[in-house]
Amino acid sequence: MKKLLIATALVALTAGAGLAQTVRMGTEGAYPPYNFINDKGEVDGFERELGDTLCAKAGLTCEWVTNDWDSIIPNLQSGNYDTIIAGMSITDERDKVIDFTQNYIPPAASAYMALTADAKIGDGAVVAAQIGTIQAGYVAESGATLLEFATPDESVAAVKNGEADAVFADKDYLAPIAAESGGALVMLPNDVPLGGGVGMGLRESDTELKATFDAAIQSMKDDGSLNVMIKKWFGEDATTF
Repeated sequence: MKKLLIATALVALTAGAGLAQTVRMGTEGAYPPYNFINDKGEVDGFERELGDTLCAKAGLTCEWVTNDWDSIIPNLQSGNYDTIIAGMSITDERDKVIDFTQNYIPPAASAYMALTADAKIGDGAVVAAQIGTIQAGYVAESGATLLEFATPDESVAAVKNGEADAVFADKDYLAPIAAESGGALVMLPNDVPLGGGVGMGLRESDTELKATFDAAIQSMKDDGSLNVMIKKWFGEDATTF
């Protein structure tokens, strides 16, 4: 019965006269494997595949727009695109200014990466994080000195050049970087669960669009295809639904 209701909701919402047929999907393009720019100069990654799939299920056409992370919410509010699909964790603070779909990534761990396994991360440490993230907020309250950067690449570079003792970010983002560093960078064992998972951000007035994407996400959870996609991009050990 639950699956039947979801399927009915998808059909009904897709047919809604008030719903635009083209949806502009806003992303950062700098946070692999969630989203990145490939060698062809195109948006790629887990969220590109997911977004295109969700739009296809809902009978919508996706247009992809990239935007710097530090202004990604204001530009949604000003109408430069219709959704944020950019590895954005669902938090109470963000939910006060925009709306979210249900999560398409379950709550997952954040983690530290450093040059050595004994690197400091607490009082007296300098920890890098991307500006405006839940990780930056956590570091600010941890006793460490927060060093914020506009992009995730810059936060990693701060560790490499000795500007920061460690970087704190989504483990799914940092782990591949550590693995590809040949031992130059190491993951620390201090995993920290933050946020309510990752969801699509929308303007609070776009209730119909939210309902459409909620139904599409739920249908992918129910048929198992979302878990398959998560494992494709994040590995067999990734947290799934």
